[in-house]
Amino acid sequence: MKSNYSNTATLKTLMTAPPMSAAKHAEVMRKRIAQRRMVEEAREMKKAESQLLEFERRE
Repeated sequence: MKSNYSNTATLKTLMTAPPMSAAKHAEVMRKRIAQRRMVEEAREMKKAESQLLEFERRE
């Protein structure tokens, strides 16, 4: 998983940077949510596939 704390900027640069605009924040959040959904869907598909294989082995 990618770390959110790997920033190489100096503290002064971070503290004097202008705040993120609402539009940019919304864009970042939409991207983060989309990535999370893709991971969750992949997990669900993998789980369903393994359950199906287990079911077929029992028959």
